[in-house]
Amino acid sequence: MPNTVFITGATSGFGLACAHRFAEQGWNLVFTGRRTERLQALQKALEPRCAVLPLTLDVRDTDAVQAAVTALEAPFDKVHTLINNAGLALGTEPAQHCDLEKWHRMIDTNVKGLTTVTHALLPRLIDNGAGASIINIGSVAGHWPYPGGNVYCGTKAFVEQFSYALRGDLQGTGVRVTNLAPGLSESEFTLVRTDGNQDAHDALYAGANPIQPEDIADTCWWLASLPPHLNVNALELMPVRQSFSPLSIHRE
Repeated sequence: MPNTVFITGATSGFGLACAHRFAEQGWNLVFTGRRTERLQALQKALEPRCAVLPLTLDVRDTDAVQAAVTALEAPFDKVHTLINNAGLALGTEPAQHCDLEKWHRMIDTNVKGLTTVTHALLPRLIDNGAGASIINIGSVAGHWPYPGGNVYCGTKAFVEQFSYALRGDLQGTGVRVTNLAPGLSESEFTLVRTDGNQDAHDALYAGANPIQPEDIADTCWWLASLPPHLNVNALELMPVRQSFSPLSIHRE
């Protein structure tokens, strides 16, 4: 029987690319998102290749997440891999000028949502045993802060430490945990962050040859298909054209 992957935030970007990548390998797919029409389009595109279960779901809604996971039936009930992809950044302003509602929305999605989905699926992943995988999509922002990153950077630092601590708790179960931390990646990320500013999106990625969603999907597939005795604790990816800068110094 094919393995099942559960992907959050599958209506665009990394999640959408992961859905296509795992479908190519014949896996059963459970994928979630808030935009029903996009989920239906993805279902239509993938169904000839594999069994799919689209779930219109906001990961911030704890009761809805728990109900959706409880209701999983064959062939989707034995989850082999969880890809915690749902997340977002909102705003680029310094902390003193930020919208508190945007801070709370990032925390509720990137932290509360990720932990809620993980908690709901842990029993199924543990039942699957050796080789089961949790792949948490973090960010280099969890390691390398920058002006305007404030709460977004904080949420991704949480994802990193949560991944490490979760791995410690799951020792002996056979379940693997990876913090996958991409750098500059071209998707709807910047459009969401800037309230749809196409100019900002274009300027950020121009000439940078950034990571593409398909690159992350290939990486997730590699992680999930490793021999069951191997765990990649953390994997940080950047495009070659992105690197490090000196620390900023304010001078009088």
